Amino acid sequence: MNTKNPRATVRIYRHGLGDCHLVTLYGDGEATYRILIDCGVIIGTSNATKMMTDVMDNILKESGGKIDLLVATHKHWDHLSGFMQAKDAFANLNVDEVWMAWTENPHDKQANDLRKDNDEALAMLQSAALRLHMDTPDIEHPLLELLGFFGASARITTQSALEAVRNKSANVRYCDPTDKPHDLKNFGAKIYVLGPPRDEAKLRNMNAPKTPGDKTTYKMALDAFNQYLTPAINEDESQLPFSRPYNIPIRVAQTVPFFQERYWNQQDWRRIDDAWLDDATSLALQLDNVVNNTSLVMAIELNGGEVLLFAADAQVGNWLSWGKLTWSDQKGTRITGPDLLRRTIFYKVGHHGSPNATAREYGIDLMTNLAIAVVPVDHEMALKRKWGDLPFKTLMDALEQATKVRGYTLRTDQPPTNISISRGLRSNPLYFEIDF
Repeated sequence: MNTKNPRATVRIYRHGLGDCHLVTLYGDGEATYRILIDCGVIIGTSNATKMMTDVMDNILKESGGKIDLLVATHKHWDHLSGFMQAKDAFANLNVDEVWMAWTENPHDKQANDLRKDNDEALAMLQSAALRLHMDTPDIEHPLLELLGFFGASARITTQSALEAVRNKSANVRYCDPTDKPHDLKNFGAKIYVLGPPRDEAKLRNMNAPKTPGDKTTYKMALDAFNQYLTPAINEDESQLPFSRPYNIPIRVAQTVPFFQERYWNQQDWRRIDDAWLDDATSLALQLDNVVNNTSLVMAIELNGGEVLLFAADAQVGNWLSWGKLTWSDQKGTRITGPDLLRRTIFYKVGHHGSPNATAREYGIDLMTNLAIAVVPVDHEMALKRKWGDLPFKTLMDALEQATKVRGYTLRTDQPPTNISISRGLRSNPLYFEIDF
């Protein structure tokens, strides 16, 4: 959208499979209000430290070293890593206020209970990963891929990145959907917090509306881990499938000609030596989804009523919760979550275009004024990290259908389209930039 006197500018960084967005709101004269939403990239990205330092240096240059609002949407590496990887550049960034979701509030009982459950599950998964590394150090297992969301090592974790953000300002707000809109009168904008929900059933719901989820999926995965994997990790012989005289260590078996010929060959799908970790993988996937669903979701309402939607990695349960949200403006007019979706003109597509991070009936179908959708994604890296075929084609088709009249849909891993350039998009290898 090319406007002569923009109300806002959104810069979407194209640094790989991760999220980083710089929003600039304009006031009278040359006044600006800058919002930085996340800054991270998936573990395993080549030259990640240099890439995230380039991004942070660009943020410093564009903002003059001053950010009014820094937002950490949720505790995943691909959203927070840059605050650690580019720590020297990040140290030069001055921040007035920090926002996080209520789930990160150390004084909130519900948040503490949720974090305790998640931390215990993560500790168990790390034990399973350590055992996997001890038994078969060269194996590439989905469990290790999923644990990558929680940090690169025991020293550099998503928690340490979150603390780096929290420590950037003495003014930290833990956002709740029941909060009043944050009114930026001098910049003609309001910020509504849509998620994450307080309803734990919705927090645990990662399924489509026709197959509603509840706590049981996560609980079942946790129970299975405790029943079958904990004894194996702790080497409780009474609980192991085979007693020690009938166990052959992996490293020994690899030297035996019989196994070399019949087991370690081109048919890896026949192998069962890591099958015991299936329950760990299931729990890791559920934990990953639960953390995604704690995403802080923001709707920035511009002067005139149009909305810029930043949904982070919110899953279906988060989206479904917005339907019951209501606020009242100064004139007493009732505003609902669906109202904000109907007025959405820009959508930062959730979770890199995955199939369960953008609702259809309660999402895209309500965005009747959607003009621009941007997917932060790196398809090749998604395949390499075993994320699946991202972005999801059905979702991309739906977004392109929704935006084709008023604007366009973009992927950060592809060049800009001719129509996007003709409609005002600015582009270079590091970012896309759009005025509203």
